Amino acid sequence: MRADHAQVNRLLKTARGQIDGILKMVEEDRYCLDVSSQLMAAQSILKKANRMVLRAHMDCCVREAASSGAPEKKLEELAVLLDKLVE
Repeated sequence: MRADHAQVNRLLKTARGQIDGILKMVEEDRYCLDVSSQLMAAQSILKKANRMVLRAHMDCCVREAASSGAPEKKLEELAVLLDKLVE
């Protein structure tokens, strides 16, 4: 992975902390909308980390494949991933 490891790690650890907090909220039978709000916040952080990883992949792996004259495999991998994102 060529993304900024420190930044991705920080985001994932933050999301993990939020999820731990959400689990505690559920155990404490907290108000549904408060739980939902925290779930959306965790999703947002995970999306940001995913965007960073995907951008690094495009900037490095896909660019290298295109420069070598054989981008088809990397482009197909991206197409498969995009299909999963829009499901």
